Amino acid sequence: MTKGTVVAAMSGGVDSAVTAALLKQQGYEVIGITLQIWQEHSEQGKTGGCCSLGAVEDARRAANRIGIPHYVLNFREYFAEKVIDQFVQEYRRGRTPNPCVECNRSVKFEEMLRHAENLGADYLATGHYARIRFNETSGRHELLRACDLSKDQSYALYTLSQYALSRTLMPLGHLASKQETRRIAAELGLSVANKPDSQEICFVPREGYVSFLQDHAPDVLRQGNIVNLKGEVIGTHNGVALYTIGQRKRLPGGSREPMVVVQLLAEINTVVVGSEEDLLAPGFQAENCTWSAIEVLSTPMNVKAKIRYNGQAVAAQLLPDTAPMTVKGIFQTPQRAVTPGQAAVFYGGKNEEEGQVVLGGGTLTDTQIAVTAG
Repeated sequence: MTKGTVVAAMSGGVDSAVTAALLKQQGYEVIGITLQIWQEHSEQGKTGGCCSLGAVEDARRAANRIGIPHYVLNFREYFAEKVIDQFVQEYRRGRTPNPCVECNRSVKFEEMLRHAENLGADYLATGHYARIRFNETSGRHELLRACDLSKDQSYALYTLSQYALSRTLMPLGHLASKQETRRIAAELGLSVANKPDSQEICFVPREGYVSFLQDHAPDVLRQGNIVNLKGEVIGTHNGVALYTIGQRKRLPGGSREPMVVVQLLAEINTVVVGSEEDLLAPGFQAENCTWSAIEVLSTPMNVKAKIRYNGQAVAAQLLPDTAPMTVKGIFQTPQRAVTPGQAAVFYGGKNEEEGQVVLGGGTLTDTQIAVTAG
């Protein structure tokens, strides 16, 4: 008797390989699946990054070592439509996108989960560092931070629906550290035990995202004005997409104090600069919100809000907005460089353990809003 059938998403790295191995040890029938998402024009896609051509071979070897079947699914067109097209569109809007959030939502935990079900699988498993549990009091599945907070990936997983959470396994979230993952891989004789973690956006070439945009959206790389907060032109730029909030590079010199980017006005192709003090935002607005541990935000709530992947979760108060799927937030202490296009993820709970629970999240908008507490 097995515990059920699991489709393990195998990206070719050590995390997904150990995930598949652990689940097999625990008594599941495991099927390894790798997504073919690399684009033919991308050298990066052929040689490096998750789900690249080289990574597929690493995944195949790991599956063979573990003793499970392995298949490759062609997701190139779907990935291009759901992730790459949105990535480009966000730059056109003067925003700084996080493509991993959308990839997790639409590719891994919608379409791939659907394919897993078509194969008769009971669960989808991934190598993410996060935890899932069922809260009997609320009757909801909850996403929690990983035990190893330095590897926690819950920020990029906030969009998971209740259904996806109920059908997903993430065994690495309970491990004490990444070193333990590598130790398990070495003990199992997996060739990926010491493979470096992928740091790149999988579809972006080695030359970087600017080279990618030159090929896919040259219209966002056109010359425009750099202005100060008084509206005075102080220089020119070669494309709004070359900038992000808080950036110091590619700005004119000669100012008595360091200048930073404080706003991007894509509709008029303008970069606005100011001082470090101008970057401090008392609050924020997030749109397209999804909720996880709670059904919906109906009253003001004190949370910990995280506004960038590598940032710290800070105290904030959430307020329901009149617009659907939108919330406003007030930071307990003003925060630097609230960046439109990035995710705002909300954590809550009454104690340290409960404070690791993902309540929900949304996408930061173009407006940094100063509001008063409700």
